[in-house]
Amino acid sequence: MTRLAIYLQDAHPIRQGIEIVQYAESRGFEAVWQAESRLVREATVPMAAFLTSTERIKAGSGVVNNWTRNPALLASTFATLDDLAPGRVILGIGAWWDPLAAKVGVDRARPLKAMRETCEAVRALLADETVTYEGEFVQLDGVELDYVHQERRPKDVPIYIGATGMKMMELTGEIADGALLNYLVSPAYNATAMEHLEIGATKAGRSIDDIDRPQLVVCSLDSDRQRALDNARLLVTQYLGQQPHIMKASGVPESLLDEIGSVLSWPATHEQVVAASKLVPDDIVQMITASGTPDECREKVAEYMANGATCPVLYPLGDDVHAMIDAFADWTP
Repeated sequence: MTRLAIYLQDAHPIRQGIEIVQYAESRGFEAVWQAESRLVREATVPMAAFLTSTERIKAGSGVVNNWTRNPALLASTFATLDDLAPGRVILGIGAWWDPLAAKVGVDRARPLKAMRETCEAVRALLADETVTYEGEFVQLDGVELDYVHQERRPKDVPIYIGATGMKMMELTGEIADGALLNYLVSPAYNATAMEHLEIGATKAGRSIDDIDRPQLVVCSLDSDRQRALDNARLLVTQYLGQQPHIMKASGVPESLLDEIGSVLSWPATHEQVVAASKLVPDDIVQMITASGTPDECREKVAEYMANGATCPVLYPLGDDVHAMIDAFADWTP
């Protein structure tokens, strides 16, 4: 059976998100990943709602950052979620991004070292260890998860790094349980990512097969192909302006990135995104998303899986989320 997951941001009220997750669980999806990429909706409250309202499906943060919650609070938060639904919680963590981080006073200096220190400290705390850690970014002095009434036990919370750059991909291969691969990248980007995950895994005496590799995939599915493409075009346009380095790595022409960058400010207004979207052709939309008819969407998702993704994490853009879930629920690539 094909592994499947769903990705939710803030497009749906949380109560509607609960219903979507319940439906995904009923159709065999294994996980829901809740975004926390912008200052819109933090991840752990919806995760708790999803876990409370379901029986089997796992919930992951997609992703929290390692700058605004210190390791002790991160460990405490995810230990609490594990209390709610033991064995069904995934800590997805990422290095955040600028200009957002800078605008709230976070200096993302030495992101690789900061991520290593955070993951090492959080993993030890979740393992019910008393932790003293003298790092550049993490300082802990005899810290433990300070249980008073509940049973002391290690918490089974795997750590997945939301890696995008290749140095972070190598670190992920070395220290993490999984890599949450980004969306709006091309399958060709995946091939390079796999090489760097393997480099990191080798450092730790592991194989790339020891690292789970779920991947966010924008999925705009509609029987009306043009409507599906148009639904995805605005998101693609915004991302082309925000993350041009990733788009360049995926094969988007630099001339197009420059054109879009000249139209968008940060944060871009809706009017700017609409204006810039007129510059984005259909082939670019389909290069970095699964957009179009159900058959086209499934074919594109299969490309990502053929290039290293172990579990597509579908980000629904169409109006009918149930139709997207149904289109994949009984699918074998």
